[in-house]
Amino acid sequence: MQRRRNTTRLLDLTRGPGRLAAAFQIDRRHDGLDLCAPGSLWLGETSHPIGPIGKTVRIGITRAADQLLRFYERGNPFVSGPKRFLRPATPRKKSSFGPN
Repeated sequence: MQRRRNTTRLLDLTRGPGRLAAAFQIDRRHDGLDLCAPGSLWLGETSHPIGPIGKTVRIGITRAADQLLRFYERGNPFVSGPKRFLRPATPRKKSSFGPN
């Protein structure tokens, strides 16, 4: 991956969808590929515990730009985007102005 991405900085290898695709040599040849079917490109499972999932608006688009269609693991340093979206979730304080 480091050779394909031309970097030795670990966080830059897969941070963001474009970098992730480049690191794994995923390109337009893979458009329409069924990731649930057996083959050279597939979705796998992890034994790594998954953190809380965050959602926000998508980055760099104009159509449906206000919709929360971007999902990511909060606190994961390999997720791209504004750092305020990447911080681990913290419990919300109760408001003195009524129920939350």
